[in-house]
Amino acid sequence: MQAALRAATVTFLGFLGGCSLAPTYTAPNSPPPAEAYAEAGDWRKAEPLENEARGAWWTMFQDPGLDTLEVKVGNANQNIKAAFARLQEARAATRIARADLVPTLNVGSSATRQRVSQNSPTYVPGRNPTYNNFNVEADLSYELDLWGRVRNSVNTAKANQQASAADLAVLDLEQHAELASDYYTLRGEDAQLVLLQNTVEDYSRSLALTENLYRGGAAAVADVYQARAQLEGARTQAADVALQRAQTEHAIAVLIGENPSGFHLASNPLPQDSVPPLVDVGLPSTLLERRPDVAAAERRVAAANAQIGVARAAYFPVFSLAAATGFDSTKTSNLLNAPSRLWSAGPAGLLTVFDAGRHRAQSAQAHAQFDEQVADYRTTVLTAYQEVEDSLAALHRLQQESRSEQAAVTASALALEQARYRYKAGLVTYLEVATAETIALQAQLSRVNILNRYMNASVLLVKALGGGWRIDALGQTPTSAGLSGMAP
Repeated sequence: MQAALRAATVTFLGFLGGCSLAPTYTAPNSPPPAEAYAEAGDWRKAEPLENEARGAWWTMFQDPGLDTLEVKVGNANQNIKAAFARLQEARAATRIARADLVPTLNVGSSATRQRVSQNSPTYVPGRNPTYNNFNVEADLSYELDLWGRVRNSVNTAKANQQASAADLAVLDLEQHAELASDYYTLRGEDAQLVLLQNTVEDYSRSLALTENLYRGGAAAVADVYQARAQLEGARTQAADVALQRAQTEHAIAVLIGENPSGFHLASNPLPQDSVPPLVDVGLPSTLLERRPDVAAAERRVAAANAQIGVARAAYFPVFSLAAATGFDSTKTSNLLNAPSRLWSAGPAGLLTVFDAGRHRAQSAQAHAQFDEQVADYRTTVLTAYQEVEDSLAALHRLQQESRSEQAAVTASALALEQARYRYKAGLVTYLEVATAETIALQAQLSRVNILNRYMNASVLLVKALGGGWRIDALGQTPTSAGLSGMAP
């Protein structure tokens, strides 16, 4: 009978040990993905799939200068180092939470000399009130996780750790993408500087020609002033682009962890025939497994779900086991003798009867935090789809703009040539030449600007697709991450 009772007790305690008050977790519903991206249109994806960006995704641009700078980002960028430190903090928090799953053993010793009051009810008459006390003791304590409080705390910490790992991937992707964007912006500014410097030389020759014609009586003084104003305007534009280039260069220096004061990149104009690499955008249903920010948001939902279990467990009593053993004596000579031994063992329970609604408020807080994380997750998913669509739209439209702007450059060059012929023949004033030169310059600058935006749109597309990141970077499969239910 007693054996059966003990077996039933063990079975009951084992059942309680597997109990968890956290809701069964499922990934929150997200807006269902379409069969294809709306803005993809006739966008050609990379073939074969082995060309898809993975890991060092910037190598797909086949630019040695960019590759050299990108390698430095991971090694020296201070923002990434700070994010890595936050990940280490999250890992330590997980280990701290896991420590509560096993008993805690403390060992201590003490040596005191003390005097008790002779008026104390515990004082024995005739005994010396002053004595020594030597103690060596080991204490063992263990909380019985009957309601899953400890296990849910561990699950919360683990999910937060995985979210921190995804946050690190997000920041790493952002920093690399920002560097690539700044790099092509810098090359675009180099191209604009070369164009403006050539323009300044052309305008200088035009001014010299106009002054000669004026001295010969073939041109009005207003033409000289017009040519000089145009020249100075071009110099102003060149100086402004040079300023923008310096600031872009400083931004690159900070991204790679170098002092802007001693950092310089040689001029490397972006060729006019540059085209971004082909990128396999994949299917919308796979996007959520390729975006670290989506994974981070989902892991925070899981952490909030586990925290609900922690809050619910506070309504129930906390049971623990405690044991102590050691030696206690008034003399060191017999401290380790058998009569000096002491021990104690037994269970303990604690139940909060009245707390003025604290537990109820904590539970409400945990549910509200869960709802907040679910909303943040769904917003992150929608933003992910938006960023891909935006980048695809930009690539498609900028490709059209590039073709039309090239036609504008060609037409404005022909118009300028005719205006110069007419001016030299004395058929028109210099105003027509100046107007044609301004139109031609703006068309060329616009072409460089569109090319720069075209390259940057490609970088943003790779970033929107998650770069080379995959959900298994968190050390889990999509199913265990709760991401499998997001795709149809």
